[in-house]
Order: sequence, then structure tokens, then C-alpha cells
Amino acid sequence: MSILLFVFFLLYFYSALAETVGLSIDDSGSINRIWEKGTFFYGMVAAFLILNAITLYPPKSLETKTNKKLHRIFPIGDPFRDYFLTWFYSFGGIVNLSLALLVFFVHSINNQDVIATNQFNFFFYLMPALLAVWVIGLFVLLIGKFKQVQKGV
Repeated sequence: MSILLFVFFLLYFYSALAETVGLSIDDSGSINRIWEKGTFFYGMVAAFLILNAITLYPPKSLETKTNKKLHRIFPIGDPFRDYFLTWFYSFGGIVNLSLALLVFFVHSINNQDVIATNQFNFFFYLMPALLAVWVIGLFVLLIGKFKQVQKGV
């Protein structure tokens, strides 16, 4: 679902952007950085592919048993294996939602007359907070696994 949302946002907002894309604004509301429309599009596609490959490699290698060390730590039947897989797949969704929001943010910068960036400040601050909560969740998951290993269960 998050992949479809990102692709929809990227294609829809790409079609609405001018040939040059502003990436940030200063205090007076002027656009600071400018990229070509194609550079922004292919940069976002590259970021999407790289981040998804990094995020989804560990759970896929665990499911297919190609990573023997990871499979030894999280064997089949271990409840932490399911938590680990769920965490990584949901984190991939959060990353994709963050990228979709980044595309929306750039669109709002370039269309200040239609969409004011400050109207959506809540979402722009929500995503980093959500990413932080997910990372903390990974540490809680790993601490639980370490305690399980120490007990010898």
C-alpha cells in the first residue's frame, strides 16, 4: 500500500511540477535550492529503490534462509522471528510513507499559492517522530531477544 502511495504521489506531483524544482525556502518565502525536474524524479526513484533494498533485504534473507547467521538467531518457531519480520516490513512502509511525504513537501514548496507548506507542518513533523518510534521499537525487540538468549530459552 505504501509503495502504491509513493508511486502515485511521485507521478502525480511530477506531472504538476515546473521544469525547475525548488527544494527549500528561506525565511522570506523565496526558493533556495533548485533542481531540474528530471533530476528530482530520478533522485526520488533511486532513493526509493536503495532504501527499499536496504530495508527489505534482512527479512527476505531470513525468510529464504540465505542469511545463515540471521536464521540461527531467529529460527523458525521463535516468536521474535515474527516480531523481527513484522518490524522490518512495517519499517519499509514507514520509509515509503516518508518518501511520499517528502514528494508532497517539495510539491507544496513549489506551489505556495495553492498549498501552503505550513498547513501540513503536523505531517512533516510526524514522520521523523514515527521513524524514531520505529527505531526505538527495534531496540526494544533486540533487547527482548538478548534477554531470551541469556535465559537459554
